[in-house]
Amino acid sequence: MPLQAQLQQALAAKNFVNPTPVQIQAIPPALEGKDVIATAQTGTGKTLAFLIPVMEMLATTPAGKINALVLVPTRELAIQVHEQYEALRSKKAPPAALVIGGLSEKVQIRALRAGARMVVATPGRLEDYMRRRIVDLKTVRVLVMDEVDRMLDMGFLPAIQRILAALPAERQTLCYSATLEKSVHGLLQRCTRSAVRLSLGNVLKPAETVQLQAFEVPAMQKGNVLRELLYNESGKTLIFARTKRGTERLAKDLIRDGFAASMIHGDRTQSQRSAALAGFEAGRFQVLVATDVAARGIHVDDVAHVVNYDLPAIPEDFIHRVGRTGRMGLSGIASTIVSGAEMIELRRFERTLKLRIERKELGKMTASESRKMPIPISNMRKNTNTLKSRTLNSLPGEIFA
Repeated sequence: MPLQAQLQQALAAKNFVNPTPVQIQAIPPALEGKDVIATAQTGTGKTLAFLIPVMEMLATTPAGKINALVLVPTRELAIQVHEQYEALRSKKAPPAALVIGGLSEKVQIRALRAGARMVVATPGRLEDYMRRRIVDLKTVRVLVMDEVDRMLDMGFLPAIQRILAALPAERQTLCYSATLEKSVHGLLQRCTRSAVRLSLGNVLKPAETVQLQAFEVPAMQKGNVLRELLYNESGKTLIFARTKRGTERLAKDLIRDGFAASMIHGDRTQSQRSAALAGFEAGRFQVLVATDVAARGIHVDDVAHVVNYDLPAIPEDFIHRVGRTGRMGLSGIASTIVSGAEMIELRRFERTLKLRIERKELGKMTASESRKMPIPISNMRKNTNTLKSRTLNSLPGEIFA
């Protein structure tokens, strides 16, 4: 690709040599200054697909003003985009400014006033800084909206509209997401001009490298199934619960049972959330329990297993959850534990997403699967109950892909 030598060297140093399909298709038109709207499955390299053209633009633009703005829905995603930029920027380029809640305002304002040319922000905090005249967006040349549909789901549309009104009309706009709901189309039409539209793969299906399985059990057995799965998994496991209280309770139960576990949810402070994520990435925690704040806000490449302890509210969030494993071509497992009315809900997810989720029983694994099972950690109290579940036959009208 026609990139600056310094950026090429930085990418090579981080082993970014062969671009992914979304990068191959999205980067060239972005480098030409065209607007781009791209959808691709989670874990396919969308962050670099917009960071590379942004950094190329910054390398050829006079310094001194904010020239690039990246809007994201969650603090975790903002931090990870910021870290990726910092890992690739040259020593001569100024640091990017991170504008999010939960971190020191002094540090953020100092970065803005020190000549940051790129701002990575969540909409609510950025709008607050605009209202207080801390940040001026009149010189922005490139706007990036990452996971734009998630931002609208979280109620950020009014803030985004006010941010758009503060930006120059003559600018480049890049929009990337795993899914683009119909509710987003009007916004994209208003903020882009003759955009190149890219759609790679089926964004409403998990990657082919993810093995989908479900365990249908009585409600009282869900915890036992989860523990059995964790005993038999030596890699990192990301567990999704539906509520903050449920996340707290589940994480504390697992810690009491001897698992190295932590948690992320909306009521945790930013320092607590950052520490939990950093510990999970570094391997200090084998297990991370999270609400859907993590479904699109966590990019950890080597998550071996995703467990849906509770089903999400909508089918699309199921795809975003299981997309936390099997990233960048690696294999992964996504397990769902359901009981009672959740069994009906899981069937609805299968019909809507045209998925076939294999029903499994912990006591009946194949010989090849059992050979792969690691020996349980000796200092954990293993539950020896053999858990059974019944396999349900498809009902009339159900479609499985």
